[in-house]
Amino acid sequence: MKTKLNAAALLCCAMLGAAIPIEPSATLFENDQVKVLRALEKPHVKGKFHEHTRNRVMIYLQSGTQRFEYQDGRKPEVFKWKAGEVKWSEASGMHSPEVVSNDPFNIIEIELKTPGDGKPIVSALDPPKIDPKHYKVEFENPQVRVLRAKIEPHGVTPMHEHALNRVTVFLTDQEFRVKDSSGKVDIVKHKAGDAVWGRPITHTEENLSGQPFEVIAIELKG
Repeated sequence: MKTKLNAAALLCCAMLGAAIPIEPSATLFENDQVKVLRALEKPHVKGKFHEHTRNRVMIYLQSGTQRFEYQDGRKPEVFKWKAGEVKWSEASGMHSPEVVSNDPFNIIEIELKTPGDGKPIVSALDPPKIDPKHYKVEFENPQVRVLRAKIEPHGVTPMHEHALNRVTVFLTDQEFRVKDSSGKVDIVKHKAGDAVWGRPITHTEENLSGQPFEVIAIELKG
């Protein structure tokens, strides 16, 4: 059943144009390596105490402020999230979150099922090495490396290799011409807020849109 959202929040998204629509909570996909969820965080609703048994990567699609209470003696904390922000979240004890700002927001949560092998990525065509104009490392640890890519309108990337399985989360709409190392060409489209599973590939990409493109890629080690 569809969740009814704050009308003011929806109007705000429509006025911003490029803002990502706020959607109900859902499991987006799951496999043997990850479970990817979209969480809807509603304002001024105190969450039940719960815990997360897996490490996660959190991507905040809209801005918002949350207050967390804990059952292990820690003092409550308040976090101000920015739209497009990416955070590492380790498995944690019992806690209760509450959105203390006035609008709902979505979080894409990537639960990691495997421990990772901690090996560095050594590809000669590694994107942040050969194309630092477009690719930046947000953070890296034994389980994941997280990349942020920004490609200007009609921008083109050099041939590069994604050497690991990955989860890709789109912060803007995508309309790309993609050419792989064998010469195969595809037109690829996604909407802002989408999350998809990707396997290793070597390709070049062209942004066919007149708008800048931004995406987060969570590469899974091992």
